[in-house]
Amino acid sequence: MPTDTNSEQIAFQLILHSGNAKSLLMEAMYKARDGEFEEARRKINEANAELRLAHHSQTSLIQSEAGGQQYKINILLVHAQDHLMNTLTTRDLVEEIIYLHEKISL
Repeated sequence: MPTDTNSEQIAFQLILHSGNAKSLLMEAMYKARDGEFEEARRKINEANAELRLAHHSQTSLIQSEAGGQQYKINILLVHAQDHLMNTLTTRDLVEEIIYLHEKISL
């Protein structure tokens, strides 16, 4: 079970993978803007792989807490969760923007 020290390491993993995903999502949007839709989809797939890694980190904390582990809520963990949630919102918006770029390019 993760300790508070491990929860900080997990928070950094959340930040890392969420940040990587967000960067890939932005690249995907720029590729779509340039009409490179296949490359945009590839970037989306890479971003989703990063988000899966972030979710694994988040899930480990949730499962251990459900199993009785107590954590101090610290700003780092809040920041990490904020990163993940913002990236998930970004993904939804980027996917819609790519769809719109494809639609207007026909």
